[in-house]
Amino acid sequence: MTIETVNSPKPLATIRLGMVGGGQGAFIGAVHRIAARIDGDYQLVAGALSSDPERAKASGAELGLAPERCYANYEEMAKAEAARPDGIEAVAIVTPNHMHYPIAKAFLEAGIHIICDKPMTSTLADAEVMAKLAKASNKLFVLTHNYSGYPMIRQAREMVTSGELGRIRLVQMEYVQDWLTEDLESSGQKQASWRTDPAKSGAGGCIGDIGTHAFQLGSFVSGLETQTILADLTSFVPGRRVDDNVSVLLRFSGGAKGMLWASQVAPGNENGLSLRVFGDKGGLEWHQEQPNHLWFTPFGQPKRLLTRGGAGTTPASERVTRVPAGHPEGYLEGFATIYHEAAEAIRANRDGQLAPKGVLYPGICDGISGMRFIDACIRSSKDGGVWTML
Repeated sequence: MTIETVNSPKPLATIRLGMVGGGQGAFIGAVHRIAARIDGDYQLVAGALSSDPERAKASGAELGLAPERCYANYEEMAKAEAARPDGIEAVAIVTPNHMHYPIAKAFLEAGIHIICDKPMTSTLADAEVMAKLAKASNKLFVLTHNYSGYPMIRQAREMVTSGELGRIRLVQMEYVQDWLTEDLESSGQKQASWRTDPAKSGAGGCIGDIGTHAFQLGSFVSGLETQTILADLTSFVPGRRVDDNVSVLLRFSGGAKGMLWASQVAPGNENGLSLRVFGDKGGLEWHQEQPNHLWFTPFGQPKRLLTRGGAGTTPASERVTRVPAGHPEGYLEGFATIYHEAAEAIRANRDGQLAPKGVLYPGICDGISGMRFIDACIRSSKDGGVWTML
């Protein structure tokens, strides 16, 4: 994927993309649109960009969409696009959590691939139904756990798989922010309002919003399956209806142990996602705010700094590196990697083939696992902090 050495020629035709949500004033919609453009894989051609028909129309006009493809609602969009010979092949769903299930269901039934923000749904029951729908449709369901697209995370996963850390013993996951330290939702701030409303976010607050990112990242790199958890979920801000601070102990298959702390009420932290993995031969440490650095310490030896594109880079990292070493890559490129890998899988699906070797993107299994994790954490905490099966 590097700029200097493209491994294969670009296909002539881009993938026709639609979007639901992400209109005027929506941060994450713009992120998805940029990510879809970075590698030239997609062309946005249709959208139902807001639940407000006038805002949806205005948002589409701003993005240069044809007026007849600026839809008032997702139901109309799914039906109309499925009927067009040049209809969309994939749809990006960038709405609050409670809308993921009905929107994805409509587009899967219309024969359209799904690229969806996390968590997959707002309830475990909906996630389990979604998995069956996706399997029956033979269409992709891609979940944008964007941090798993970072080159040094791909390197960390490869190093664990190759045995450089030995037998994994400990996985430490942390995702801390401070933006909900006060009762921001009462001010009418849009992002805070829906994220703290269980009718829209689901029963989990912080655990669903950022805790699932930390959980997925730990699982992705370590390759371990979580068996049981013990969770303590807290709502520190008076009147808040969902958790804003989470502490979780994890027991993995094979005897490894883990700890996860997620908080949105920790002053001084902006987007502190960190991962540490320790085996009997060495350890790894990665921090999202310095995403191009990965610390590796073989037991009994000095700590080593590995850099994206630098000496010691592994094939898995090189595959998703776009620019030379020393030129920062980060959040947008992580999202773009998920979009690019989805594009490779979509093109293979066109021809009735499996995705090319090496293609990795979070999907239905990650979505189900994340929803089971949220559900288990809520049950464990409500029961007074007891070990709970996923």
